Amino acid sequence: MSQPPRAFRPETQLVHAGTLRSSFGETSEALFLTQGFVYPDAETCAARFEGSDPGFIYSRFSNPTVQMFESRMALLEGAEAARATATGMAAITMAIMGLVKAGDHIVAASRLFGSCRYVCEEWAPRYGVASTLVEGSDLASWKAAIRPETKVLFLESPTNPTLDVYDIAEIAKLAKAAGALLVVDNVFATPLLQKPLALGADVVVYSATKHIDGQGRCLGGVILCSEQLMKDAYATPLRQTGPAISPFNAWVLLKGLETLAVRVERQCVTAQHMADRLAGDPRLSGVLYPGRADHPQAAIARRQMAAGGTLIAFDVPGGRDAAFRFMNALKLIRISNNLGDAKSLITHPATTTHQRFTPEARAEMGIGEGLVRLSIGLEHLEDLWEDVVSALSGG
Repeated sequence: MSQPPRAFRPETQLVHAGTLRSSFGETSEALFLTQGFVYPDAETCAARFEGSDPGFIYSRFSNPTVQMFESRMALLEGAEAARATATGMAAITMAIMGLVKAGDHIVAASRLFGSCRYVCEEWAPRYGVASTLVEGSDLASWKAAIRPETKVLFLESPTNPTLDVYDIAEIAKLAKAAGALLVVDNVFATPLLQKPLALGADVVVYSATKHIDGQGRCLGGVILCSEQLMKDAYATPLRQTGPAISPFNAWVLLKGLETLAVRVERQCVTAQHMADRLAGDPRLSGVLYPGRADHPQAAIARRQMAAGGTLIAFDVPGGRDAAFRFMNALKLIRISNNLGDAKSLITHPATTTHQRFTPEARAEMGIGEGLVRLSIGLEHLEDLWEDVVSALSGG
């Protein structure tokens, strides 16, 4: 590349950034499907293990294909450092637990993906780390929950599945004033629509399984932050505990990044149109989409997001039975708990992603029995709309 990668715009970075080429001069990134590496001599081997030689050692620590994916993600996010993991939940668990020890305290928004809430509510306390859940849209609740021992503030924005949008910049100020670090799960917004680090967050995490792959092929996760924080909090735990991503998965994710901008732009346009049409249908209620003026946090969404995203949530009146009838009548949109895919997918959070919670806890999170979450794919808008209309009419 004739210019430094950071000089290029995101669409160009997604295609070219971080590429390493072997002596063969391959066009596509090479897949280094290897466990280990050999050394020219024992002295080089020793130097790599002590850190004075930057070469590769073992694919649990680092790998050329994985490094390309990490470099591309860091440039796209505007982060100094990135480390890939086997799954999104591996990234989130490490992002939080790498910052705390026994006696510390976590404050997290209560509206979280079920597994994220498990890490804060149940996993961290096993190791002497207390947690407090707050209403994420209420800055006073965040402030009141912070203690002297609070080390981490954690949130998703937009949230899963109710698409709440939180004021990242203001919550980051609260974290900084308390000497804590803000971790943001940015998976619903993608790195193209929202930049948490630029808003003051300290750590950003992704399930690369979602939009970054975007074609239902593989699992992956990413942690992004400063070089110093990566060194101090994450490098050694990642190396020693081994939540490493497969080089093959990293290669697939590199291929996904090449089309991320095109896919997300198209999906956002379709999602906006679908949300507007759904909101106008009297057979539905409670349509939630961050790109609509009637979203509860529409002003914040306009300020910190480039578009409304690819997901819509809405209520089917009549509770679980009505929601199931509607979903079962769909012929094009498929039932799946995944999201961010090229195929449009729908799920019922109360019986899938949040099924382990009590009805009272789900109600507190805004998850009713009739709520469904629709992830918009790349199909034609009119085909999707006709499928929804047919299903609402009984198929």
